[in-house]
Amino acid sequence: MTRTSTDQPARRPSGAVVPVLAFAGIVVAVMQTLLVPVIKDLPQLLSTEPSNATWVLTSTLLSGAVATPIMGRLGDLYGKRRMLITSLAVMVAGALVSALTSDLLTMIAGRTLQGFAMGAIPLGIGLMRDMLPREKLGSAMALMSSSIGVGGGLALPLAALIAQHADWHALFYGAAGLGVLAIALTLLVVPESPMRAEGTFDVLGAIGLTAGLVLFLLPITKGSDWGWTSATTLGLFAAAAVVLVLWGVMELRLKAPLVDLRTTARPAVLFTNLASIMVGVSFYVVSLVLPQLLQLPRATGYGLGQSMVSAGLLVAPLGLTMMFTAPVYARLSAKYGPKVTLIIGMVIIGIGYGAGLGLMSAPWQSLVIAVILGAGIGLAYSSLPALIVGAVPASETGAANGLNTLMRSIGTSVSSAVIGMVLANTADHVGGVALPTMHGFRISFLLATGAVAVGLLMALFLPGRRPATGPQLIASSEEDAALERAAEILGGFRGRVLDARGVPVARANVTLIDPRGRQAGATLSSADGSYVLAVPARGAYVLAARATGHGPLASSATHAGDETPVDVDLSLPGETVDA
Repeated sequence: MTRTSTDQPARRPSGAVVPVLAFAGIVVAVMQTLLVPVIKDLPQLLSTEPSNATWVLTSTLLSGAVATPIMGRLGDLYGKRRMLITSLAVMVAGALVSALTSDLLTMIAGRTLQGFAMGAIPLGIGLMRDMLPREKLGSAMALMSSSIGVGGGLALPLAALIAQHADWHALFYGAAGLGVLAIALTLLVVPESPMRAEGTFDVLGAIGLTAGLVLFLLPITKGSDWGWTSATTLGLFAAAAVVLVLWGVMELRLKAPLVDLRTTARPAVLFTNLASIMVGVSFYVVSLVLPQLLQLPRATGYGLGQSMVSAGLLVAPLGLTMMFTAPVYARLSAKYGPKVTLIIGMVIIGIGYGAGLGLMSAPWQSLVIAVILGAGIGLAYSSLPALIVGAVPASETGAANGLNTLMRSIGTSVSSAVIGMVLANTADHVGGVALPTMHGFRISFLLATGAVAVGLLMALFLPGRRPATGPQLIASSEEDAALERAAEILGGFRGRVLDARGVPVARANVTLIDPRGRQAGATLSSADGSYVLAVPARGAYVLAARATGHGPLASSATHAGDETPVDVDLSLPGETVDA
């Protein structure tokens, strides 16, 4: 069933849209980081066993992993701004629940609600694609993608300062306040996207994906407590495999699936997602190792004896550098493409971890490591949404970026489990207290270097792309992957989108439909109503156009398949479309 937008007429995006959306991403990162300074004290604060206290962190991870692709799909269907505000509102509610309790189960419930905020990042990237001109999109998506690291780096010293000088519940009040501010700014500044996907929400697909992800991530996060070869761990992994296979079979049979697995299987999407897992692994290793190394007492012979706040300040440049790499990424990507930028980022990460093996003996050396790794991770994170956006139709941006964000979350989960196991198995026990050793830290850095090497290999398999100079063709199935190359040499359709009075319509959604009824390309009209769409081959096509406040239009057009563009103006009906 074809859907038309029923939102209010879209406002022209202001220059504040990018900072506001990036701020929302930073708020999400703050929510994830705020408990880091009190992790070791959680059993005492919640009057429970250490194994139970870890559920306060695990619950947020699981709900975030589940919510990210689901909220992305809901955003594609019903409005990305609407779902962004919903994600932040659920996070605020969860923060307030956690702020008002010291009961374990209630705290877990609050932290589960907070995990829903993870959907804000792919939704923000989707809004940027729908609203921003091409020349501004690269740096904007880079900043949004890096916001998770920026917020984490900046929040760590602030959260440590609050935890040292105030009741720990103040951390949640602060997160709730930031969430309310992000919602208010979004309502004031960010317009709703006119883009809508076709179809309805796949409820069964959402249930199946939720079950599969929980069954998979639960043993990853709890495997060290339960034992990696225990019946519970192995049983959950086996159940996850069965559920996810059955879910995949079901998704392939649906016309409007939660996740388009055929799109996901394209090399450009598949290898980007695989590389994303490795980038997530490498990002989390430094977040786990450096704070511990900095805070260990000097009496150990290798600890750097820094306070909680000082350690946070020394790690903060990791996030700051990620933020400052966004404009650098935009220049590199415009010249060489996001694939090359991803490779450069991964090489820098490898250099950072390699250098880090010999730079662990002084606080300033930790600062150097944080800056190098921040630059590399910033470039890598910035490249990922550009690679995804360039490989999927505009109507699937939210779901596709949600899946990519999920891949990064899986990487951080795997990193947390593996590095936690390494540090535990190499720890020295002094007076009943397990102290991480320098040997464990170095093994962790070597594992991160290995993960980067695997990610670099995945990046090398990505299809090469020339820097985009105009609207790009999006193939609608795996067998049409060659259309991207055809778009570079064949002409297409061009023209203007006008209303019933002949006035140009900006940001109208123009879709190219091939003779078999599949989407062969999509774009938005510019400020003067003009559009350009490449064609994959000669033949008859349908140009479908729609815009908020106007009825939909379908116009037939034929192209000879040569380099000569065909002029087709599209005149939209003037009446408002009702739901």
